[in-house]
Amino acid sequence: MEEIVDLRIVEEPKKPMAMHPKKFGMWLFLASVMMLFMSLTSAYIVRQAEGNWVFFELPSLFYLTSIIIIGSSVSMQWAFFAAKKDNQEMTKTMVLITTILGLLFLIGQFFGWKQLVAGSIYLVGNPSGSFLYILTGLHALHIISAIVFLLIVLISAFKGRIHSKNMAQVEMCTTYWHFLGGLWLYLFIFLLLYR
Repeated sequence: MEEIVDLRIVEEPKKPMAMHPKKFGMWLFLASVMMLFMSLTSAYIVRQAEGNWVFFELPSLFYLTSIIIIGSSVSMQWAFFAAKKDNQEMTKTMVLITTILGLLFLIGQFFGWKQLVAGSIYLVGNPSGSFLYILTGLHALHIISAIVFLLIVLISAFKGRIHSKNMAQVEMCTTYWHFLGGLWLYLFIFLLLYR
């Protein structure tokens, strides 16, 4: 008697996405922001080579704001580590400190722009000033959006929603904040090299 062998093709169940959908969306957003700033800095270099360019000194406050943004990155990372260890009080404190440092960064940038105006560097006029205000202004807009994100995280922390089993929100905020800190350092060094 012949034995019948049943050969069926069995599909393996599809594996879920390895990355949280909101994190994936955030990474796409960060990539687009990076492309925006890379294209602006490339345009800056091309336009500078064409001539009719006013060379300028960066405001002294931009040095201070660079230190502030580095400090805020440290405090944000500390908040992330505290959340991983379920240290609610430290998480709240560090997110609050990061928020305050973010606001100080914006205030420093504003007064830096006032230094530029005092040095006769304006948004309208020579392209060098226009590029400077556009680059730093766009970055400041992203910092404002990150401060809103920090406030949302802070509210979640006060409601006890951020802990080792619920890290997505604080992880995304930390990534965004580090990205903006790194972006500022890139812009600052770029502007130092190509004044």
